[in-house]
Amino acid sequence: MDSKNEKTTTSRNFIQHIIDKDLENNVYGQRVHTRFPPEPNGYLHIGHAKSICLNFGIKEQYKGKCNLRFDDTNPIKEEVEYVESIKEDVRWLGFEWDDLYYASNYFEKLYEYAEILIKKGKAFVCDLSPEEIRNYRGTLTEPGKNSPYRERSVEENLDLFRRMRAGEFKEGSRVLRAKIDMASPNLNMRDPVMYRIMFADHHRTKDAWCIYPMYDYAHPVSDAIENITHSICTLEFEDHRPLYNWFLQELKEEFPTPPQQIEFARLELTHTVMSKRKLRKLVEDRMVDGWDDPRMPTISGLRRRGYTPESIREFCDRIGVAKNKSEVDVALLEYCIREDLKLKEPRIMSVLNPLKVVITNYPEGEVEYLEVENNQENPEMGTRQVPFAREIYIEREDFMENPPKKFFRLSPGKEVRLKNAYFIKCEEVIKDEKTGEIIELHCTYDPETKSGTGFTGRKVKGTIHWVSAAHAIPAEVRLYDYLFLEDEAESEDKEMTLNPQSLKVLKKCYIEPSVKGAKPGSRYQFFRHGYFCTDSKDSTEDHLVFNRIVSLRSSYKPNK
Repeated sequence: MDSKNEKTTTSRNFIQHIIDKDLENNVYGQRVHTRFPPEPNGYLHIGHAKSICLNFGIKEQYKGKCNLRFDDTNPIKEEVEYVESIKEDVRWLGFEWDDLYYASNYFEKLYEYAEILIKKGKAFVCDLSPEEIRNYRGTLTEPGKNSPYRERSVEENLDLFRRMRAGEFKEGSRVLRAKIDMASPNLNMRDPVMYRIMFADHHRTKDAWCIYPMYDYAHPVSDAIENITHSICTLEFEDHRPLYNWFLQELKEEFPTPPQQIEFARLELTHTVMSKRKLRKLVEDRMVDGWDDPRMPTISGLRRRGYTPESIREFCDRIGVAKNKSEVDVALLEYCIREDLKLKEPRIMSVLNPLKVVITNYPEGEVEYLEVENNQENPEMGTRQVPFAREIYIEREDFMENPPKKFFRLSPGKEVRLKNAYFIKCEEVIKDEKTGEIIELHCTYDPETKSGTGFTGRKVKGTIHWVSAAHAIPAEVRLYDYLFLEDEAESEDKEMTLNPQSLKVLKKCYIEPSVKGAKPGSRYQFFRHGYFCTDSKDSTEDHLVFNRIVSLRSSYKPNK
């Protein structure tokens, strides 16, 4: 798509304006090259989806390139499982990277560039302990103090750094630091650590290295090695941008046209925790059923719950890209999945809390097949056959023995319509002799009132759904609510308190037989209950399990 033509027809975010200006000024020729650089230390969440859609979306808009690069510079936290899950998530969202890289691809190059900085007098080996480095660093109002090792000679620094690489020193005993300015008002510029000693096996390089680069050094240099033009980060990296630029300026002979870092506001979502540390704690403490628990904000959790990639891309498009922090109502995400599914999925009948009804004047042993539209709002989806017989199940909440004035569902002596079928009238209530619980209703039906026959006689105010007892498929249904009721769960200094009602499991549900053999990931609208998806982990042909994706209605009204 030509950016100049697009500019006249669609609104542009501030990042697109920067790119447009760079193209106009021929800063990078006519190249636009972004990257998505996750650390493989956990599963991606909905916040990462925003970054994925932004970086890969820019690639598509400008016919450029986008790399997937794993920032695997911390071997203690990183695993192959996370690498594979990230690849799956990016592809599931509908994107494909141009090149796949790892920061570990560049370990040798990063080391060489570090030696260049040492030779320029811009980096030194420091023997201060981590605690001493923190104490020397100063505060926001007080400058830091120079390390007593800051003025080591180039020759001594090179010797020590090479011996660090050779594994001669204990972990934590020495680091390589950039030599910048301990009085800088930006704490990130106060001689930051570039390398630390870690005797840990790396998931790709195994034990080949015992020194590993810090993110603030590896990030800009990896971008430059890959010829990235626009390095798009979230807002917490804004204070790190001067350091990003400093490294590339000091290596300008290697990278004469360096990339530029641009920051945007990360996604903040109500009722949702985005901290990877906290999400990992939920998993490790078994507070949830793994990273793909349908209550989790992870992309794999949303996928298992039944969200579609289209709905998540639409959500990311609607929230837009801004410079300033703001919190997005999770109801917008729910709105997007409802809008995506409402014309796509069949609308079927399910009974989640069953009450048996015997239609006493319906012939025993007879089965009638009713022609029912798959989706009343989308006739192109065709029709299906739904069996009707003498014994059915209705929702227990659709019957009241002593109803209030405006209760229009079933009650003794009252009539309702069975959806797509007949009027029935409650004649008798059968109760358990010991508990007094209602266990069965005896009703009669009027054969003249069949739906679709043009019956214009008496009216009824209530319509309820049902399933044939003999034909319905037993199923387990899981009703999900927010994992957190309060948004302060995101606060780093607050313990997480889970919503005790975040999962309700209904074991004895009945679904109309059209769901028989439903494959994992199959989606349906259950009348009155919401949108549901066959669980990808626990559902089998013999034991169907459905996750509620989202309820049917919300008071949320999105901006058009």
